[in-house]
Amino acid sequence: MTRPILVAFVSLLLLGSCVSKKKYVAIQASNETLHGKLDEANRQLEACKGDKSVMDAKLAGLENSNQHLKDQVNDLNNTNAALLNNVGQMATLSKQEAANLEKSLEQIKEQDLRIRTLHDALTKKDSITLALVVSLKSSLGNLNDTDVVVNVEKSVVFISLSDKMLFNSGSTVISPRAKEVLAKVATVVNAKPEMEVLVEGHTDNEPINRDCIKDNWDLSVMRATSIVRVFSKELGVDPARITAGGRSEYVPLQPNDSPEHRSANRRTRIVIMPKLDQFYNMIEDGLKQASEQEGK
Repeated sequence: MTRPILVAFVSLLLLGSCVSKKKYVAIQASNETLHGKLDEANRQLEACKGDKSVMDAKLAGLENSNQHLKDQVNDLNNTNAALLNNVGQMATLSKQEAANLEKSLEQIKEQDLRIRTLHDALTKKDSITLALVVSLKSSLGNLNDTDVVVNVEKSVVFISLSDKMLFNSGSTVISPRAKEVLAKVATVVNAKPEMEVLVEGHTDNEPINRDCIKDNWDLSVMRATSIVRVFSKELGVDPARITAGGRSEYVPLQPNDSPEHRSANRRTRIVIMPKLDQFYNMIEDGLKQASEQEGK
């Protein structure tokens, strides 16, 4: 009995040893597998850490870039606001400039209108003057005498009559021949009631001293009034249209250095010119007509 039991016991021990070794081998194999997996997991962990570092760096870069973009956006917003403000100011300025320009254009139009109207009035005045000259020359006929000179200066008609034709030396009495010429001038003057007549007496520088004539001022004025009396009392010229004046020796044509020059300086000028109020009326009428035409 003892031997069989011993055999059985040994058999059991051997059988137990075999099972434990197999488990050990299996456990060892499993352990190696786990170590391999652990190593792989560690490697993956390190790779993940590396990836994380890269991602952290990228994230930091993105955050910096995002902040830079935010700063740029703020700068752009500020610039845009400033531009909008400038545009508003420019728009306001442009409106003011446009108003000023429009006002300037209106002023230029008004000035241009006045200039054109004045030019038209001057043209009309020149036409009247030209017609007057033609009438005078026609009225004087074929009179070709250096003692009578008709000319136009600055739209004013001047008739210059020499002293020797009008008066005797030192006298204020008009000669018969002079009255014939004055009658022809009066005919034209009477046909132009819108004209005014100025009679100017001129002398040389030779002194004169008579009982009724003190000096050349007296002589020049008295000769002018003698012609005015003939015009108004004998030839029918309205006295209200006539002015008598004396210039004495102070507006000479020539130097008083010879008998011929002194004779040229002794003269009487009859100045025929439009009435100033009528000239201004021509301007006002032109302005009124131009304004009415623009208003249509």
